[in-house]
Amino acid sequence: MRGKRSKQYRKLMQQYGLTFGFREPYQVLVDAEMLQDTARFKMDVEGGLRRTLHGEIKPMITQCSMRHLYALPSSPQVDAQALIALARTFERRRCDHHTLPSPLSTLDCLSSVVDPKSTNTNKHRYVVASQDVGVRKAMRAKTGVPLVYVNRSVMVMEPMSERSEVVREGGERGKLRSGLVGRKRKREEVQAVAGEGGEREGGAEAKTEDKPKKKRARGPKGPNPLSIKKPKKQREEETVSKTALPATEKSLEERPSIHHSTDEKENVGPGGEPAAKRKRKRRHKPGVSTAAGSVGEGERHAVDVSES
Repeated sequence: MRGKRSKQYRKLMQQYGLTFGFREPYQVLVDAEMLQDTARFKMDVEGGLRRTLHGEIKPMITQCSMRHLYALPSSPQVDAQALIALARTFERRRCDHHTLPSPLSTLDCLSSVVDPKSTNTNKHRYVVASQDVGVRKAMRAKTGVPLVYVNRSVMVMEPMSERSEVVREGGERGKLRSGLVGRKRKREEVQAVAGEGGEREGGAEAKTEDKPKKKRARGPKGPNPLSIKKPKKQREEETVSKTALPATEKSLEERPSIHHSTDEKENVGPGGEPAAKRKRKRRHKPGVSTAAGSVGEGERHAVDVSES
């Protein structure tokens, strides 16, 4: 199956599921002619239906269709016994026509099964797989009946009929209308709650919220103000402001610090005049002082001897 056609069939079955409530496994009514054509083309009926409908299936056959298969003459192209054996594996759908001396036609039998009360609806959600053109034409007049047939060894699903399409569009419009009504109700509730909150908080905030926001004017962007050379007047003002210290800074500079005041008190003499700074005495190490002392004593002894 081509990808485009497969996508269309998947979408079509999703629409049937959303509008008419179809769900897996899909109940597929197969007639005798469908089984004959698939056998002639050597096709797998169940596999083809599963691929076409994109889901699990439950193949079904009516009692009248089984009687049509029993009445088939044997031919080299179609093995009637093989078809009967295949049909027996399907679920038997009782149409209550078995009491009649001869089976009903495929059109009458399937019409009574799909729409027993003639309401033009598919109450039990059947998918009809039939090769009879008259059957497919009659099923198009009923809403929500997917139709499948075989065309040159290719299983094809018909698009949604006009009657079913009208029902689907009406349902979509109803959903849209109900959604809009629900949205309107929600909006009214939100506005009512907002109105109560605004009354509690005050009218000022409500006025600000009611004001429309100004749209930002779009146009050519100007240069970066930090990269522009400042005008001459502004530069002169900045230089003047930098050179002239404020009164607070001057007072701080004139005010003496604590360390300076203590040093000045220490350096003031008794007459009020500044005293001279004391020189720092150098302290010698003990070994050096002893050696110097011994040298001095020797020199004094030598002087005494010479004098004598």
